Amino acid sequence: MNPSSAIQRFLLENLDIRGAVVKLTDVWQALQHERGYSPTVAGLLGEMAAVCTIIAGNLKQPGRLTFQARGNGPVKHLVVDCSEALNLRGYAMAEDFTFGDKLVSLLGDGQLQLSLETEGLEQPYQSIVPLEGDNIAEVFSHYLEQSEQQPAGLWLACSQNASAALFVQKLPGADAKDSDGWTRTLTLAETVREEELLELDAAALLRRLFAEEDVRLYPPRAVTHDWPRKPEQIADLLLTLGEEEVRSMITEDGELIVRDELSNHTYSFDTADVDALFQPHTLH
Repeated sequence: MNPSSAIQRFLLENLDIRGAVVKLTDVWQALQHERGYSPTVAGLLGEMAAVCTIIAGNLKQPGRLTFQARGNGPVKHLVVDCSEALNLRGYAMAEDFTFGDKLVSLLGDGQLQLSLETEGLEQPYQSIVPLEGDNIAEVFSHYLEQSEQQPAGLWLACSQNASAALFVQKLPGADAKDSDGWTRTLTLAETVREEELLELDAAALLRRLFAEEDVRLYPPRAVTHDWPRKPEQIADLLLTLGEEEVRSMITEDGELIVRDELSNHTYSFDTADVDALFQPHTLH
């Protein structure tokens, strides 16, 4: 049985063109849980989650990948984080009112930042590029073509229940195999409809789009959202802030709220909890 949230890579064998199909259902619903995003904001985050899954699934060197889109528009911040095991999380920070459908009206003048943490690197690799394009698909198509120096195509769709993506990329030997192959592939991929991305599984989608091509479809890799609560880490964070700072954060109701936006957890500490946290340990 295929996982409900997964990425499946494929190869158009006679054309030297690779690609991937992403479908996020339970993972996408978990990312939205109790967030209250508007449909516009949710659509941006869902599409970005699907793209991050594609790029994390294609990494040559395993690592933790984080994409951040920041701007001065009503949508201030979009963050998606994916581990090498394809464990995904993310959030959006936006004003209540959002308008327009083009990215510039939502994020304004902004930038896209990639961070990649891999074993053996003392500091994460970082790359910052302008937000170029009218939508998330155009932004990341430009990014992928620049970073990998190969033409690429990207199609995205997002609903309340699912987020999905189709990605194709021309490999260096493609023209030698079929001089018209890349143009033909793009023409066929452009016919994909949002409802097909959201509803069809990878095999059915590729049969519909590339019926005349030899498609090698690789086994699916599951995508998860498994970020359990870690109250001990939050307590350690409060200790580093110091007692005076922490007590100043307690509300009139006698409660301190710490929000982990990325993993979607809320931690609550009352006055007694804070007293216990900073109570000196006695040696016996």
